Amino acid sequence: MSRLRSLHVCLGTIMAGSALLAQVDPGPRGGPANAGSFYPTLNSTEQGIFKEALSRFQEVDSVSGNIAGESGSGLGPTFNGNSCAMCHAQPTIGGSSPGLMSPQNPVPNPQVAMATLDHATNTVPSFITKTGPVREARFISTSPTNPNAALDGGVHGLFTIQGRTDAVGCTLAQPNFTQALAQHNVIFRIPTPLFGLGLVEGTPDSVLQANLTATQSQRSALGIGGRFNNSGNDGTITRFGWKAQNKSLMVFAGEAYNVEQGVSNEVFPNERSAAAGCVFNTTPEDGTNVSTPSSGDPSVVSSDVINFALFMRLSAPATPAAAAPTASQTNGAAEFAKIGCTICHTPALTTGTSPFTGMSNATYHPYSDFALHHMGSNLADGIEQGAAGPDEFRTAPLWGLGQRLFFLHDGRTSDLLQAIAAHSTPGFDCVTLQTFQLFQVAGQTFQPASLSFTCGSEANQVINAFNALSSSSKQDVLNFLRSL
Repeated sequence: MSRLRSLHVCLGTIMAGSALLAQVDPGPRGGPANAGSFYPTLNSTEQGIFKEALSRFQEVDSVSGNIAGESGSGLGPTFNGNSCAMCHAQPTIGGSSPGLMSPQNPVPNPQVAMATLDHATNTVPSFITKTGPVREARFISTSPTNPNAALDGGVHGLFTIQGRTDAVGCTLAQPNFTQALAQHNVIFRIPTPLFGLGLVEGTPDSVLQANLTATQSQRSALGIGGRFNNSGNDGTITRFGWKAQNKSLMVFAGEAYNVEQGVSNEVFPNERSAAAGCVFNTTPEDGTNVSTPSSGDPSVVSSDVINFALFMRLSAPATPAAAAPTASQTNGAAEFAKIGCTICHTPALTTGTSPFTGMSNATYHPYSDFALHHMGSNLADGIEQGAAGPDEFRTAPLWGLGQRLFFLHDGRTSDLLQAIAAHSTPGFDCVTLQTFQLFQVAGQTFQPASLSFTCGSEANQVINAFNALSSSSKQDVLNFLRSL
């Protein structure tokens, strides 16, 4: 019995030692938010514009702007939230999804209370929880029982204005999310951080293209592809959104205002889900304030959408931890580069000429190449946006990651280790995309066709290299990422 007891003690000691050596995500970094202000070199006029734009970004919308505390108008008929700042809140206004795990501002998912605000009669979908991320929902197929059916891909608003005190007569029902979930036909997206995006918008296409070209040999050796999404109008690189589907911050803001809050605007002027009895305003609901006397501040006269774009355009990037890097973080940065992560998560890019003070030829650190990459079936969402296919995503920028709560496009995890692991997909999981057209123009016959075939995730070899690191080196990488 004495020897058995000793064996238990030894085994317990070994297991405790192993636990100490195991790598653990340090979690969201505490302390003040390292983001949320204007770009530091802006002049006083530009700073004033930023502050007005920030105020507009926090505006709370109701249907017609007649409810106390909800002075903005245009909400619905379908919506996911009633304010930009409601969703972009962590670690401060302009960030990503808020949550109870926040060291800066722990709050439950505001979408839960949103369901019945102002006597609305919505039911909270099962994928929206107090402890989970703010989400939007998209349906994959128009007919999920038919594999040959056309893709849907569109956002289906979580809530409707039915029952609200400012929407009397509207009887628009919520989408049937229970059925969509049962049919495995719904995917999710969470808010992307907005800090420093003026630098991204101000980066010339040539810089992005040169950056991708510079890594060609490294990418080929590791089975990494990479291509840009492009505007169908002018052919230039698009770079905003999870699949880089939006060309500019103006388009990005206009789409979000219309899709997430239901507010028609000068960029997206048509009302979504315009059911009879549920439209209460003229369109577009947000526009230039032509009746407002000029105050010398262009943001006062400008529409909400212009102000939202200005807020993003003039904001400073999130900054890394203020203290000098620890030895672990320094080694983690070196390992991050050594195993190939920086091939896609580019540490530094440089802007072109900017109209804003101090933002010309500025080097910034997004940790993204802003290119599309095949990520395999673990991350595939079945959604096509622009040239981006069902398993392609823009390299997610990592700046500010240290204070984020939820990871990946759908917020499926709060653990960096799980997020890293999800980048890998078995090689036998393949995606084939084929297009074929036949038409005549000006007496000529055209028959364009394309075929692409991809197996697994482009990140597979990099993730294998990460998995091969020692536990201490893996921990160093995690510590480095949480320092950003």
